[in-house]
Amino acid sequence: MLTQNHYTKRITLADVARVSGFSISTVSLVLNEAPLSRYVAASTKEHIRAVASKLGYRPDAAARSLRSRRSHTIGIMVSDISDPFCTLILQGIEKALHPTTYLPIIMIAHNQRKQFGRHLEMMMERRVEGLILVANWLFGEFDQLADFRKSQIPMVGVGRDLTASRVRSLQVDNEAGGYAAARHLYDLGHRKIAVLRGPSELADSDRRWNGIQRFASEVGLPLASKRVGQLPAADDPTSGFEGGYRLISAMIEQGVEFTAVIAFDDLTGLGAIRALRQTGRYVPEDCSVIGFDDVPHAAVNTPGLTTIRQPMEEMGSLAAKWVLDSLADTKPSHTATETSSLSGTLHLLPPELVIRQSTTRRLIDIRTAPVTRLGVAAQGRSRRKKE
Repeated sequence: MLTQNHYTKRITLADVARVSGFSISTVSLVLNEAPLSRYVAASTKEHIRAVASKLGYRPDAAARSLRSRRSHTIGIMVSDISDPFCTLILQGIEKALHPTTYLPIIMIAHNQRKQFGRHLEMMMERRVEGLILVANWLFGEFDQLADFRKSQIPMVGVGRDLTASRVRSLQVDNEAGGYAAARHLYDLGHRKIAVLRGPSELADSDRRWNGIQRFASEVGLPLASKRVGQLPAADDPTSGFEGGYRLISAMIEQGVEFTAVIAFDDLTGLGAIRALRQTGRYVPEDCSVIGFDDVPHAAVNTPGLTTIRQPMEEMGSLAAKWVLDSLADTKPSHTATETSSLSGTLHLLPPELVIRQSTTRRLIDIRTAPVTRLGVAAQGRSRRKKE
């Protein structure tokens, strides 16, 4: 048996072979579950595995990769790990990869184009077998994916339409989501609806706005320009929560009349709620607010934020499945055809309206700016005096 000092070094196939009494080739066949291991007696397999377990043997992934010329890794490019949108997609990817032998390599670009390019190079150097892009605004103005395409490495973009770069993509149907948000508030009786549009460089912003406009056109709902705000660029630190807060604060300060808000996303919606509260307006009694995404903060906020849910975890799982399906196809000629036929496709997932406490029916038809609780109470006292 090995002495105690042997346990301080990595246990090798040679160690298992020496202790078990079988050759290195037999041990290798068994522990690597090679096809020829079917000719090894069951009792021999059991003995070799028991010895390997007792010694603490772990396969050498690096050596295996050198022999097979495969890395068994999937590259995942994330722009901003702090974004709840990215976090939920990563959960879906991880769950899909967990039952497999593929190891995810997560690279974070921190919203920097130069870092994005460098990370792509590092993934190529480490011979990742697939690439999943959890995309945001970073991917709109340049194309550094040519090397991946030349190597016929399966690529999937999640959350953005990257088909212009010939990358198979999946995202929520943003136009349908904008349409659903506008319809929800309209059905609750709201006619003066403020809209907080997303950063202009994001295609999602235009698509959600198109959905809102389409619904408004169908029902004759006016969308006054004074009630439409534009968030700053995605890389501006005042976008998101701060952007929603500033836009709604400015509208209130300018005396703009509105009874409901459609926010570009949940963080923008939460910022709008903060602005409404600080000016004495209650949500949803005085003003309803609806967001987009359904990040975890939406459910735990007070009040809970009504939102248009993106199936983010499902999107991550589906992206990983697409990559795994491509890798499972071992016929080179067929793989090339499959990659080519799917590279420019866009798959849209349906959004879901999640109703919480931040939206309610408009009970009072007033022609002034939304009133506060104090204003409602004063109206009640006035009516009682008349009676």
